[in-house]
Amino acid sequence: MEFFKSQESLTALQWILRSIVGFVFLLVAAKMLGQRSISQLRFLDFIIALTLGNIIAHPLSDEHLGLKGSMITTVMLVVLYMASIWLSLKVPVFKHFFDPPALTLIQDGKLNYRNLGKAKLPIEFLYAELRKSNVEDIAKVAYAAWEPGGTLSVFVHPANQPVTPEDLKLPVQPFNLTKPIITDGHMNHELLRDIGKEQAWLEKQIQPARLSDVILATVDSKHTVQVHAVRENGSGSFYT
Repeated sequence: MEFFKSQESLTALQWILRSIVGFVFLLVAAKMLGQRSISQLRFLDFIIALTLGNIIAHPLSDEHLGLKGSMITTVMLVVLYMASIWLSLKVPVFKHFFDPPALTLIQDGKLNYRNLGKAKLPIEFLYAELRKSNVEDIAKVAYAAWEPGGTLSVFVHPANQPVTPEDLKLPVQPFNLTKPIITDGHMNHELLRDIGKEQAWLEKQIQPARLSDVILATVDSKHTVQVHAVRENGSGSFYT
Protein backbone atom coordinates (compact mmCIF):
# COMPACT_ATOMS: atom_id res chain seq x y z
CA MET A 1 0.00 0.00 0.00
CA GLU A 2 3.01 2.28 -0.33
CA PHE A 3 1.59 3.81 -3.51
CA PHE A 4 -1.05 5.55 -1.36
CA LYS A 5 1.58 7.71 0.31
CA SER A 6 3.62 10.60 -1.03
CA GLN A 7 7.09 9.52 -2.18
CA GLU A 8 10.11 10.87 -3.94
CA SER A 9 9.40 8.53 -6.84
CA LEU A 10 7.04 5.73 -7.80
CA THR A 11 7.75 2.56 -9.72
CA ALA A 12 5.80 1.74 -12.87
CA LEU A 13 3.75 -0.82 -10.91
CA GLN A 14 2.92 1.73 -8.21
CA TRP A 15 1.75 4.23 -10.85
CA ILE A 16 -0.46 1.52 -12.35
CA LEU A 17 -1.91 0.60 -8.93
CA ARG A 18 -2.53 4.26 -8.11
CA SER A 19 -4.34 4.73 -11.44
CA ILE A 20 -6.51 1.65 -10.89
CA VAL A 21 -7.47 2.71 -7.35
CA GLY A 22 -8.20 6.28 -8.51
CA PHE A 23 -10.33 5.04 -11.41
CA VAL A 24 -12.38 2.63 -9.29
CA PHE A 25 -12.79 5.26 -6.59
CA LEU A 26 -14.09 7.79 -9.14
CA LEU A 27 -16.55 5.20 -10.46
CA VAL A 28 -17.91 4.67 -6.94
CA ALA A 29 -18.09 8.43 -6.33
CA ALA A 30 -19.89 9.03 -9.64
CA LYS A 31 -22.35 6.25 -8.77
CA MET A 32 -23.05 7.92 -5.44
CA LEU A 33 -23.60 11.28 -7.14
CA GLY A 34 -26.37 9.76 -9.25
CA GLN A 35 -27.38 10.09 -12.89
CA ARG A 36 -28.44 13.71 -12.58
CA SER A 37 -24.85 14.95 -12.39
CA ILE A 38 -23.99 12.84 -15.45
CA SER A 39 -26.95 13.55 -17.70
CA GLN A 40 -26.97 17.32 -17.23
CA LEU A 41 -24.58 19.82 -15.69
CA ARG A 42 -26.48 22.35 -13.65
CA PHE A 43 -24.81 24.93 -11.41
CA LEU A 44 -24.12 22.58 -8.50
CA ASP A 45 -23.23 19.67 -10.80
CA PHE A 46 -20.70 21.79 -12.70
CA ILE A 47 -18.99 22.88 -9.48
CA ILE A 48 -18.72 19.33 -8.10
CA ALA A 49 -17.52 17.85 -11.42
CA LEU A 50 -14.86 20.54 -11.82
CA THR A 51 -13.66 20.15 -8.23
CA LEU A 52 -13.54 16.34 -8.19
CA GLY A 53 -11.61 16.24 -11.44
CA ASN A 54 -8.89 18.51 -10.08
CA ILE A 55 -8.66 16.75 -6.71
CA ILE A 56 -8.10 13.30 -8.20
CA ALA A 57 -5.94 14.45 -11.13
CA HIS A 58 -3.09 15.81 -9.01
CA PRO A 59 -2.15 12.67 -7.03
CA LEU A 60 -2.45 10.62 -10.22
CA SER A 61 0.26 12.73 -11.84
CA ASP A 62 2.44 13.81 -8.89
CA GLU A 63 4.28 11.23 -6.83
CA HIS A 64 4.80 13.75 -4.02
CA LEU A 65 1.05 13.72 -3.29
CA GLY A 66 -0.67 10.81 -1.60
CA LEU A 67 -4.06 9.37 -2.53
CA LYS A 68 -5.43 9.28 1.01
CA GLY A 69 -6.03 13.02 1.35
CA SER A 70 -7.63 13.31 -2.07
CA MET A 71 -9.96 10.38 -1.41
CA ILE A 72 -11.06 11.79 1.97
CA THR A 73 -11.70 15.19 0.36
CA THR A 74 -13.66 13.56 -2.45
CA VAL A 75 -15.85 11.60 -0.04
CA MET A 76 -16.54 14.78 1.91
CA LEU A 77 -17.48 16.66 -1.27
CA VAL A 78 -19.83 13.85 -2.31
CA VAL A 79 -21.52 14.03 1.10
CA LEU A 80 -21.84 17.82 0.78
CA TYR A 81 -23.24 17.42 -2.74
CA MET A 82 -25.88 14.94 -1.61
CA ALA A 83 -26.76 17.17 1.35
CA SER A 84 -27.14 20.15 -0.99
CA ILE A 85 -29.42 18.15 -3.28
CA TRP A 86 -31.54 17.15 -0.29
CA LEU A 87 -31.75 20.76 0.89
CA SER A 88 -32.70 21.91 -2.61
CA LEU A 89 -35.61 19.46 -2.52
CA LYS A 90 -36.80 20.42 0.96
CA VAL A 91 -35.94 24.12 1.41
CA PRO A 92 -37.30 26.60 -1.18
CA VAL A 93 -34.41 29.06 -0.65
CA PHE A 94 -31.81 26.41 -1.52
CA LYS A 95 -33.93 25.15 -4.41
CA HIS A 96 -34.05 28.63 -5.94
CA PHE A 97 -30.29 29.03 -5.47
CA PHE A 98 -29.15 25.66 -6.81
CA ASP A 99 -31.94 25.17 -9.40
CA PRO A 100 -33.14 28.61 -10.48
CA PRO A 101 -36.35 28.83 -12.54
CA ALA A 102 -36.19 28.87 -16.32
CA LEU A 103 -35.71 32.26 -17.97
CA THR A 104 -38.40 33.22 -20.47
CA LEU A 105 -36.64 34.40 -23.63
CA ILE A 106 -39.57 34.51 -26.07
CA GLN A 107 -43.24 35.05 -25.28
CA ASP A 108 -45.83 35.18 -28.08
CA GLY A 109 -43.19 35.90 -30.70
CA LYS A 110 -41.58 38.74 -28.72
CA LEU A 111 -38.00 38.61 -27.48
CA ASN A 112 -37.28 39.32 -23.81
CA TYR A 113 -33.99 41.24 -23.99
CA ARG A 114 -33.61 41.52 -20.21
CA ASN A 115 -33.74 37.76 -19.66
CA LEU A 116 -31.50 37.24 -22.68
CA GLY A 117 -28.92 39.36 -20.90
CA LYS A 118 -29.40 37.44 -17.64
CA ALA A 119 -28.75 34.20 -19.50
CA LYS A 120 -25.70 35.83 -21.13
CA LEU A 121 -26.74 34.60 -24.55
CA PRO A 122 -26.12 36.43 -27.84
CA ILE A 123 -29.04 36.68 -30.25
CA GLU A 124 -27.08 34.65 -32.81
CA PHE A 125 -26.87 31.75 -30.36
CA LEU A 126 -30.60 31.98 -29.68
CA TYR A 127 -31.38 31.73 -33.39
CA ALA A 128 -28.99 28.79 -33.70
CA GLU A 129 -30.92 26.98 -30.95
CA LEU A 130 -34.21 27.82 -32.66
CA ARG A 131 -32.94 26.32 -35.91
CA LYS A 132 -32.13 23.10 -34.01
CA SER A 133 -35.83 23.00 -33.13
CA ASN A 134 -36.74 23.54 -36.81
CA VAL A 135 -38.01 27.05 -36.10
CA GLU A 136 -36.89 29.64 -38.64
CA ASP A 137 -39.01 32.60 -37.54
CA ILE A 138 -39.17 33.96 -33.99
CA ALA A 139 -42.74 35.13 -34.64
CA LYS A 140 -43.85 31.48 -34.74
CA VAL A 141 -42.67 30.87 -31.17
CA ALA A 142 -45.37 30.89 -28.51
CA TYR A 143 -42.94 30.31 -25.67
CA ALA A 144 -39.19 29.68 -25.35
CA ALA A 145 -37.25 29.40 -22.10
CA TRP A 146 -33.61 28.92 -21.14
CA GLU A 147 -33.50 25.98 -18.74
CA PRO A 148 -31.10 25.73 -15.76
CA GLY A 149 -29.42 22.75 -17.45
CA GLY A 150 -28.30 24.95 -20.35
CA THR A 151 -30.91 23.96 -22.95
CA LEU A 152 -33.59 25.91 -24.78
CA SER A 153 -37.20 24.71 -24.57
CA VAL A 154 -39.24 25.88 -27.56
CA PHE A 155 -43.01 25.73 -28.12
CA VAL A 156 -44.44 27.08 -31.35
CA HIS A 157 -47.93 28.48 -31.84
CA PRO A 158 -50.58 25.80 -32.52
CA ALA A 159 -51.17 27.32 -35.97
CA ASN A 160 -47.53 26.57 -36.87
CA GLN A 161 -47.42 23.03 -35.53
CA PRO A 162 -47.51 20.04 -37.91
CA VAL A 163 -50.87 18.40 -38.48
CA THR A 164 -51.19 15.09 -36.64
CA PRO A 165 -53.39 12.07 -37.40
CA GLU A 166 -55.41 12.98 -34.31
CA ASP A 167 -56.19 16.40 -35.82
CA LEU A 168 -57.48 14.68 -38.96
CA LYS A 169 -59.30 11.95 -37.00
CA LEU A 170 -57.27 9.27 -38.74
CA PRO A 171 -56.74 5.78 -37.29
CA VAL A 172 -53.23 5.17 -35.98
CA GLN A 173 -51.22 2.10 -35.10
CA PRO A 174 -50.39 1.55 -31.41
CA PHE A 175 -46.90 2.52 -30.25
CA ASN A 176 -44.42 -0.24 -31.01
CA LEU A 177 -41.05 -0.03 -29.21
CA THR A 178 -38.12 -1.96 -30.68
CA LYS A 179 -35.22 -3.09 -28.50
CA PRO A 180 -32.01 -5.02 -29.27
CA ILE A 181 -32.29 -8.56 -27.95
CA ILE A 182 -29.09 -9.98 -29.51
CA THR A 183 -25.85 -8.02 -29.92
CA ASP A 184 -22.59 -9.60 -31.09
CA GLY A 185 -23.89 -13.12 -30.43
CA HIS A 186 -25.02 -12.35 -26.87
CA MET A 187 -28.71 -12.29 -26.03
CA ASN A 188 -30.30 -9.93 -23.54
CA HIS A 189 -31.48 -12.30 -20.81
CA GLU A 190 -33.24 -9.55 -18.85
CA LEU A 191 -35.25 -8.45 -21.88
CA LEU A 192 -36.09 -12.07 -22.67
CA ARG A 193 -37.48 -12.50 -19.15
CA ASP A 194 -39.45 -9.24 -19.43
CA ILE A 195 -41.31 -10.48 -22.50
CA GLY A 196 -41.90 -13.89 -20.92
CA LYS A 197 -39.91 -15.92 -23.45
CA GLU A 198 -37.10 -18.46 -23.29
CA GLN A 199 -33.87 -18.98 -25.20
CA ALA A 200 -35.37 -21.81 -27.27
CA TRP A 201 -38.09 -19.45 -28.52
CA LEU A 202 -35.51 -16.84 -29.53
CA GLU A 203 -33.32 -19.36 -31.33
CA LYS A 204 -36.35 -20.51 -33.30
CA GLN A 205 -37.22 -16.93 -34.26
CA ILE A 206 -33.77 -16.20 -35.71
CA GLN A 207 -33.51 -19.38 -37.80
CA PRO A 208 -31.70 -20.25 -40.03
CA ALA A 209 -29.09 -18.04 -38.30
CA ARG A 210 -27.36 -19.27 -35.19
CA LEU A 211 -27.34 -17.24 -32.00
CA SER A 212 -23.54 -16.92 -31.93
CA ASP A 213 -23.52 -15.57 -35.52
CA VAL A 214 -26.10 -12.84 -35.02
CA ILE A 215 -24.56 -9.37 -34.79
CA LEU A 216 -27.84 -7.57 -34.19
CA ALA A 217 -31.42 -8.73 -33.70
CA THR A 218 -34.32 -6.73 -32.29
CA VAL A 219 -37.72 -7.50 -30.79
CA ASP A 220 -40.71 -5.16 -30.73
CA SER A 221 -43.70 -4.79 -28.44
CA LYS A 222 -45.55 -7.45 -30.46
CA HIS A 223 -42.70 -9.94 -29.80
CA THR A 224 -41.67 -9.87 -33.46
CA VAL A 225 -37.97 -10.64 -33.83
CA GLN A 226 -36.01 -9.18 -36.73
CA VAL A 227 -32.41 -10.10 -37.56
CA HIS A 228 -30.48 -7.14 -38.95
CA ALA A 229 -26.90 -8.39 -39.25
CA VAL A 230 -25.32 -11.84 -39.28
CA ARG A 231 -21.72 -13.00 -39.49
CA GLU A 232 -20.96 -14.77 -42.72
CA ASN A 233 -18.72 -17.81 -42.39
CA GLY A 234 -17.43 -16.54 -39.09
CA SER A 235 -15.74 -13.50 -40.61
CA GLY A 236 -17.63 -10.76 -42.39
CA SER A 237 -21.25 -9.73 -42.06
CA PHE A 238 -24.22 -9.03 -44.23
CA TYR A 239 -27.44 -7.14 -43.49
CA THR A 240 -30.94 -8.48 -43.91
